[in-house]
Amino acid sequence: MKILVLHGPNLNMLGLREPEVYGSITLAQINDRLSQDAMELGAELSFLQSNHEGVLVDAIHAAFQVQQGILINPAAFTHTSVALRDAIASLNIPTVEVHLSNVYKREEFRHHSFIAPIAIGQISGFGAESYRLGLRALVAHLTASR
Repeated sequence: MKILVLHGPNLNMLGLREPEVYGSITLAQINDRLSQDAMELGAELSFLQSNHEGVLVDAIHAAFQVQQGILINPAAFTHTSVALRDAIASLNIPTVEVHLSNVYKREEFRHHSFIAPIAIGQISGFGAESYRLGLRALVAHLTASR
C-alpha cells in the first residue's frame, strides 16, 4: 500500500524551532522512523514538506489513484486552509491528521482544524510519536478496508 506523508509549513525547522513545544527531533529523523515503521507494516511512503499551500494541494491532487492513504501534519495550514481541506475531500483518500503538540492545550486559534472533519482521525500531543501512531492507524484502516 502506498501512503503520502505531507509535512506543512515550518516543519523543515524541527529540531531548531521552539524545542520546548516541538521537541528536538528533526524532520529527517521523523521520516527515517516512519520509513522503518513502513517496512514493518508493508507500506511504501512518499514524503513531501512544503511551506507553500499550493505545493501541498498539488501533491494531494497527484496522489489520486496513486496513493491509498495520506498522513498529514498541515501545521499552521490546519487552522487556515480551506484549499487543503477541499483537495483532500475531493479525492476521498483516507487521511489521518497528526500534530506534534496537543493543539487543544495551546492558543485558542489552534483549536480549529479544517482537516479534522474530513479525516478518518486525528492524533496530537505525542511529539514525533504522533506520526508513528497516525501511520499505524492509517495502515490498520486501509488493511481493514480491503
